[in-house]
Amino acid sequence: MSTPPNRPLLEIDSLSIRFDEKAVVRNLDLTIARGERVALVGESGSGKSVTALSILRLVEQAQVSGRILLDGDDLLKKSEQQMRGVRGADVAMVFQEPMTALNPLFTIGQQIAESLRLHEGLRPNAARTRGIELLHRTGIPEPERRIDSYPHQLSGGQRQRAMIAMALACRPRLLLADEPTTALDVTVRQQIVDLLIELQEQEAAERGMAVLLITHDLNLVRRFAQRVAVMEKGVLVETAPTARLFSAPQHPYTKRLLDSEPRRVVAPVPDHARRVLEVQGLAVDYRIPGKGWRSLVGNTFFRALEDVDLTLRRGETLGIVGESGSGKSTLASTLLGLQRPTAGHVHIDGQPLSTLRTSSSRRGLYSTMQVVFQDPFGSLSPRMTVEQVVGEWLAVHRPDVTPAARRARVASLLEEVGMPPESMLRYPHEFSGGQRQRIAIARALAVEPQLMVLDEPTSALDVSIQQQVLNLLTSLQKKYQLSYLFITHDLAVMRAMAHRVIVMKSGRIVEAGDTLDVLNAPSHPYTQSLLAASMLAPQEAVPEVLQ
Repeated sequence: MSTPPNRPLLEIDSLSIRFDEKAVVRNLDLTIARGERVALVGESGSGKSVTALSILRLVEQAQVSGRILLDGDDLLKKSEQQMRGVRGADVAMVFQEPMTALNPLFTIGQQIAESLRLHEGLRPNAARTRGIELLHRTGIPEPERRIDSYPHQLSGGQRQRAMIAMALACRPRLLLADEPTTALDVTVRQQIVDLLIELQEQEAAERGMAVLLITHDLNLVRRFAQRVAVMEKGVLVETAPTARLFSAPQHPYTKRLLDSEPRRVVAPVPDHARRVLEVQGLAVDYRIPGKGWRSLVGNTFFRALEDVDLTLRRGETLGIVGESGSGKSTLASTLLGLQRPTAGHVHIDGQPLSTLRTSSSRRGLYSTMQVVFQDPFGSLSPRMTVEQVVGEWLAVHRPDVTPAARRARVASLLEEVGMPPESMLRYPHEFSGGQRQRIAIARALAVEPQLMVLDEPTSALDVSIQQQVLNLLTSLQKKYQLSYLFITHDLAVMRAMAHRVIVMKSGRIVEAGDTLDVLNAPSHPYTQSLLAASMLAPQEAVPEVLQ
């Protein structure tokens, strides 16, 4: 039987998903036409990912009702054996983190060949040839060599391209992309978005392939999707063409999402503010171990930082932007005393870092300077309560504080970052991502630092939670005159938070200046390419600065 020309490729009708007594998706209706690109957006917990997984019947221990029709065929009525023929062949998925989705024990070529063997019956030589074609098509250099690489031997962008190649191997009719660019730099993110659009348009012309994009990145939605569906707490609240949704949102939740994009809320730094950090001529080398006998006769070094100069005043935020490998993290680890510089000088509150060689002097440094990491779940011990996590810093740096006073201080810190005092008795896994980041900030504040290194503190958060954390950091800075070294690849966040910004490439500073000057009128070609890739237009109106 031929397919009716007006029938949607995918029809989701009254879909409801429950885990025991908790409903995570309620009566969802959504259609996707052939050749269409649809974005499903919403905060964490809104039901986006579980909706996508239910299409492939990958939601375990859930009660699913309703209909999911692929070309009129109800996937919910298929047996598990029948669904194995659907997954990868008719519906494929690109996951957020390729390192967890790819098998580390098999080469990229073996993993592509598995799908081709199961669904198309190709023999090994034919599957390898097809795999090389797919890697070439997705833009991986030297595909004849890379097809024999293991996932850990590829960069983040190359791993995501390999995932896309695997997903497209059997030319599916529907591609599900779950946060495919979240962990990537802005330039790599743009490349992946452009690649998905190009491949989808090619497949749409031949087979009508559609894409359902799951994301909370509104800039990505604006660039990629033709239509947007918005979910709130398991309910689809609004669906509209992309341009209309961004220009005239109807539902209050959609308006809040669009209004959650970072807004500039920095306060001016007094002219007389003292310098809390000075870096002059900083250089850092990494030793590259040789192979075999070469490791015995000499060392090869890679220069990760070269001639870095910067200053940071009390109450000021200095932003550091650049791609992976630009030297941002090496700079941060050197300032924290975790990496020994090859050349140059670092002064923290007037004291040379090179003189801090004893454990007691280093302890004094860490009471002056603290760090907040990108992933709070990875930086908070799962075996410690919140009281122990935050109080540990006080026990180490303020041993004279009594247990009762320490407990009171922890309660006060949690209240200051917007957490109820009773959360002290709970464990990190019991909190949301935004709440865990607040706990990490409270831990950093425990020893009353002057300088905080913020390493991508909001990149893993939804836009609304991101704005809450940024507002918290701004209010704390104003109250305590904190200095922030803010590392990020999100230029919208940088515009919202930083007084000044330095742009790094290949271990060097290529541009520096006031944030709005650099972002609105970049002079270096590399900065211009970062702005173009981030889809943050330099000519946009300057946001209001709160005094």
